[in-house]
Amino acid sequence: MAPAATHAEEKTPSHPNIMLIILDDIGMDTTSNVYPGLIDGLVETYGPSGLNHPDYAKIKGVPASTPVLDAFAAEGMTFSEAWAQPFCSPTRASMLTGLYASKTGVRDYTNWLTQNSHSVAEDLKGAGYNTAIFGKWHMAGLNQYPGMKPKEAGFDLFRGNMNGAIEDYWNYTYQVQDANSAPGDVRSEKAPVNSLPGIAPTSYAPVTKIADAIGWIEDQEKASPDKPWFVWMAYNLSHITPQREAPTVVPNADALDDASREEMAACGGEFGSKNVGDCSAEALNRAMTNSMDTTIGKLLDYIDRTAPDTYVIILGDNGTPMYGRPSTNFIDNMYITRVGRGKGTGYESGMRIPLIIRGPGIKAGTTSDAVVHVADLFSTILDFAKVAIPQMVPNREGTAMVPLDSRSLAPVLFEGKAEVRDPVHNYIAAETSIPVLGAGTPTGEKSEYQVAVRNGTYKVLCIEKSGSTDCQFYNLVKDPIEEYPLQIPANCPAKVSMSFSATDEAGNYCFLRNAIREQSDL
Repeated sequence: MAPAATHAEEKTPSHPNIMLIILDDIGMDTTSNVYPGLIDGLVETYGPSGLNHPDYAKIKGVPASTPVLDAFAAEGMTFSEAWAQPFCSPTRASMLTGLYASKTGVRDYTNWLTQNSHSVAEDLKGAGYNTAIFGKWHMAGLNQYPGMKPKEAGFDLFRGNMNGAIEDYWNYTYQVQDANSAPGDVRSEKAPVNSLPGIAPTSYAPVTKIADAIGWIEDQEKASPDKPWFVWMAYNLSHITPQREAPTVVPNADALDDASREEMAACGGEFGSKNVGDCSAEALNRAMTNSMDTTIGKLLDYIDRTAPDTYVIILGDNGTPMYGRPSTNFIDNMYITRVGRGKGTGYESGMRIPLIIRGPGIKAGTTSDAVVHVADLFSTILDFAKVAIPQMVPNREGTAMVPLDSRSLAPVLFEGKAEVRDPVHNYIAAETSIPVLGAGTPTGEKSEYQVAVRNGTYKVLCIEKSGSTDCQFYNLVKDPIEEYPLQIPANCPAKVSMSFSATDEAGNYCFLRNAIREQSDL
């Protein structure tokens, strides 16, 4: 990759190229090397010199080997307090629309965006951008895909998969929308075979999709070099496949670094296959994540050679999964309590994600602890493109306009600001329903419903199950991985006075609890 200073010293271009790279099921724990000192700081907080938690040793586990992401982080700004939604579809919907899940109506992986939704790609296309998406869409619902398709959202080209997971990492259906497609039509093709520098020809999904993205960018640079482009690059890795008996895979050997190849070989994994030998779920998750990292490196190398003024955003779409079976429990680092947490939950392990942004005017090697949300990328991308940010957008039904939830991160990225929201009297929100499979409707039946909100210090998480609601209250500054819930005040006024301070626990709880009522029916 290009030297960090190259990106930091350039002036911001008027209509830059923009690349959004979404990592599937990648939480902070998996990529903790991106945040030097994170794990050691948590050990100090929870170890003998701090809270003296009896299980503090679990914090220092084994993250994935991610040398490309680690180097990329040193070239841009990392955000240490970024929230996604707890599931993949809601996160994608929030990024695309700039709205929280209460407004998109997408709370889990069975829900879908309606065609009434306003998309960031529409605004970019209207400003003269060529737009394309490669990889996972997962905003049109499952199976018959009744919801918004990529072309309906303003993308010129889609090559990837409409659903949440691919059947197999080497033998899968490739779904396409192109210039010959009606906006609501999607056709299926056989997965192509592609190669990347140093990686032999293969149908392995990350190689194929990165090669497709590079090919499309090459075409844009040749055909219309003065026209900017926007690429939404959505990985399937490190998501499991739907096959219960073989949900994880051993990546191609040439898509792994030495450390990951050695770990797979030691446990008997067969490279480029579903034959995982005696490899643990955690080791397989690390290998899948490392192969993702390797292929990201091929894409960044190409961008650095051909379009170095590109703004590149890399983030996880939700926390690392803990599916409740030894073969699919993947958290091996950072968090102490793991059962009942992780992906799909409103705990930090389900929503706190890596977020890194690099590009002209962004100082290399910087970190922000601003409280930010994936919905903020809607406005940030439009700011990069010098496109007006809409303050009101259509609701899900298309019957009224609703205010945007997104806040541009530009003041933090370019102006040295500490926050984009009031750290005391404002909040970010996330919610999740754990669906009853087969419900398959936009507001389908759910077995559990969780809503979380936080400000700069405090967090409230409310969980509705079996008709009753239980709320938990945490100080995320003192207890960032949620081991010691605070006492909840006995009563809260119907309207909270905004005179409460950052240290007023009762005032913060009541403010955030009322925010949950505003966001939901809890």
